[in-house]
Amino acid sequence: MGCGTSMATETQEKRLETDEAAKNPNPALTMKAAILIQRWYRRYMARLEMRRRYTWNIFQSIEYAGEQDQLQLSSFFSFMLDNFTQLHGTGPDLISQLLDPVTDPWLGRETYDLIPVPESYTGPRLSFPLSVCHTNALLAAFKEQQSLHARYVLQLLYETKKLLRQMPNIIHLSTSYTKEITICGDLHGRLDDLLLIFYKNGLPSADTPYVFNGDFVDRGKKSVEVVILLFAYLLLYPDYMHLNRGNHEDHIMNLRYGFTKEVMQKYKNHGRQILQLFQDVFSLLPVATVIDGKVLIVHGGISDQTDLDLLSSIERHKVKSALRLPTHTLEQLDISRSCRQTKRMRFPDSPRPGSSRIPAKSQRTPNQRKQRSRLSQQDSCASSSSSSSSSSSLCSTRTPSCLSPHHCPSSPSMPYSANIFQVPCLDSLSSISPPLPPQHEREWKQIVDILWSDPRAQEGCSPNTFRGGGCYFGPDVTQRLLLHHRMELLIRSHECKQEGYELCHGGQVITIFSASNYYEEGSNRGAYIKLGRELVPRFYQYQVSRTTRKLTLTQRVRAAECSALRALQEKLFAHRSELMSGFQQYDQNNTGCVSVSEWAQVLELVLRLDLPWRTLRPHLACLAPDASVEYQSCFQDMGPGIPLPQVTPSMAEALFRYRTDLEIIFNIIDKDHSGLISIEEFRHTWRLFSAHLDVDIDDGAIDDLARSIDFNKDGSIDFTEFLEAFRVVHKLDNKDQQQG
Repeated sequence: MGCGTSMATETQEKRLETDEAAKNPNPALTMKAAILIQRWYRRYMARLEMRRRYTWNIFQSIEYAGEQDQLQLSSFFSFMLDNFTQLHGTGPDLISQLLDPVTDPWLGRETYDLIPVPESYTGPRLSFPLSVCHTNALLAAFKEQQSLHARYVLQLLYETKKLLRQMPNIIHLSTSYTKEITICGDLHGRLDDLLLIFYKNGLPSADTPYVFNGDFVDRGKKSVEVVILLFAYLLLYPDYMHLNRGNHEDHIMNLRYGFTKEVMQKYKNHGRQILQLFQDVFSLLPVATVIDGKVLIVHGGISDQTDLDLLSSIERHKVKSALRLPTHTLEQLDISRSCRQTKRMRFPDSPRPGSSRIPAKSQRTPNQRKQRSRLSQQDSCASSSSSSSSSSSLCSTRTPSCLSPHHCPSSPSMPYSANIFQVPCLDSLSSISPPLPPQHEREWKQIVDILWSDPRAQEGCSPNTFRGGGCYFGPDVTQRLLLHHRMELLIRSHECKQEGYELCHGGQVITIFSASNYYEEGSNRGAYIKLGRELVPRFYQYQVSRTTRKLTLTQRVRAAECSALRALQEKLFAHRSELMSGFQQYDQNNTGCVSVSEWAQVLELVLRLDLPWRTLRPHLACLAPDASVEYQSCFQDMGPGIPLPQVTPSMAEALFRYRTDLEIIFNIIDKDHSGLISIEEFRHTWRLFSAHLDVDIDDGAIDDLARSIDFNKDGSIDFTEFLEAFRVVHKLDNKDQQQG
C-alpha cells in the first residue's frame, strides 16, 4: 500500500506541474509553437494560391484558344466567300449561309403586328413607348423563368434599332446632371448577376445611370433575357442607360458561343427574323463612352493607331462583324491570283501534320535546344515579331500567316501544306506594306482594336497573337492617347479577373468584369464601378452563388481545379496523335517514357497554351520508377462517347478536335432546325473541312462514316447523336456512374 500511495502522489505532483506550466507557459516554447504554426499555415496558403493560379491560367488559356479557333474558322470562310466565285465561277451556298445575312422580305418592314399572341400566353405584354410597369413586368417574368413572346421581342428590337440609329459612335456623358454613374463589364448571359447589380445598386433611372460595356450575350444560358432587359431600359431611359458594343455583339461569334443556338431554341418559328434583327442592332451599338471628357470607356482597348476623331466618324452599322476582312483588301493584294498559284503548286517535301523531326536526345546540341525553346514564338506569326507597330491582328498562332505559297516553318502544332488555301491575316497584310490602306479598311481596323485589344506591362503595341485579334498595348500607348485627348483614365472590360476588376498601367487603365463564377462556381467575383464628380472610381464586388458560401476556400479551389484539369485533359485527348508523334521522336527506343523536360516541351509545342506543365505533371501523367514520364498515361482516363468501329483513328481525332466547328456548320445547314441533315450535306461539309485543315482523309472514309451514322438508313443524319459520339468522356466518371 505504501508503494501504491507513493505512485499516486507522484502522479498527482506531475499533474500539478503540468497545470502550473499551462498557467505559466514558457515564453520560448510558446514562440516556437507559434512560429511552427505560422510556417505551416503560410506553406499551406502558398500551395493553395499556386493551385488557384494555375487553375486560372488553364481556364484563360483554353478560352483564348477557343477564340483563336473561331477567328481561324471565320477568316477561312470569309476568304472563301470573297474568292471562291473568282476561282470556280460559283459561290458555295454553305459559306454564303454562314457569313451573309439572308435577304428576306419579312425583315424589310415592321411585320411583328402580324404575329398573333395567343390568349393562353401568360408572360408580359408590351406596348410602346415603354413604361416602368413594362420593365417591372419583364423583371418579374424573367425571375419566374418565363419568356417574352416573339412578337414583343421583334417589336422591342425594331424600336431599339430606330433609337440606336440616332446615336453617335461615341457617347459623351456628364456627372454634373447626376451624383454617380455606374459602369458594368461583361455579363455574358448571366441574368443572376444583372439582377444582383440592380438589387444592390438600384434599377436604371435618372438617379442611377448605367454604362454597360459590351459582351451582354454568349456563354451564359440567359443571354436573351439579359439583352432584352438592357434594351428595354435603354428605350425607357435613353439618357441614363448606355450600352457599348463588345466583341461578342457579333453574329459570327454568336455562332460558336451559344447566343444563336439559344435564340433558335427559345424562338423556333421566328428565330431567323429575331437573329437578323439582333445582328442589325448589335452593329448599331455605340463603340465608346466618354465621361466629363476625362474618362474613356471601351470594351477591349486601344492601339497606337487608335484615332477617336476617326472613330467618331465611322459608319459603324457597316461593320456587321469585326471578324470579316474588308472585301477590298483581298482585291487590292490580288489574292485570287495567288490562290490560283497556290492551288496549282505542289511541294512533295511539305511536312504532314506532326511530321516535324525532333532530334534524339543523343543528337541534340545546345544550339538546337536553344532553338527549340524559341520555336513557339517563331512559329506564331512571322510578321508579328517584325512589326512593333500594328493596329490590329486577326490571325491564329496555329495558322501560318501566308499570302503566297512560300514555305513556313512546320511543327506538330502548326501543320503546313502548300496545296491548301492559306488564311489571310491582318498581320500579313501589314507586312506587305500596301501604299496606303483605303478609308474603310482603316475604319474597320479601328473597330477591331476597340473591341479586341488587351493591355500589357511591356511598352509598345504588338499583335495580340495569344487571343488572336486586336493588339497588346503598353503603358506608353495608354499615356500617349490620354495625353493627346486630355483624359485621365481608360476603363475597359473584355478580360475575366479573379476579383472582378484590376488596375494596370500605373492606375490609368481599369479592367472591370461583371460576370461572377465565369469559369466555374467560385472561380471569380463580379464587380462594377461607380464614378462621381471627382472621377475617383469606387469598386463594388459580389458573387452570385447558392452553394459557394457553404464551401471553404480549399473546397472552392479544389472544385475549380478539377474542372480546369478535366478541360485540359480533353484538350490533350483531342491532340493525341500530334502529342504521341512528338513523344515518340524523343523516345527512340520505344520505352514509353520521356524525361519531364521533354514531356513539357512537347506539350507546349503542340498545344501552345503557355502553362506551367512541370507543375501540372502530377495531375496529367504518371512517373516511371526512374522518374521519367509515362506519356501514354496522359490519355488513359479518357475515351470516346460512342465508339464507332468504322471511323479511322485519324478521322476520329479530327472530329474530336473540330467538333464545335462542325456543330456551327451543321446548325447553319439545318435550316428548319430539325436536327437532321442529308448525307450529301454532311459529305460536302466534311470535305470542306478536311481540305481546310489538311486532314489526310480520303472520300471513301468520309462516305463510310456518313453511312455508319445514318442509323435508320433514311438518307438523313441526326447530327446531335453524331456530335455526342465524338465527345470526350472521362472513364472515371463512367465508373462512378456504374457504381452509383
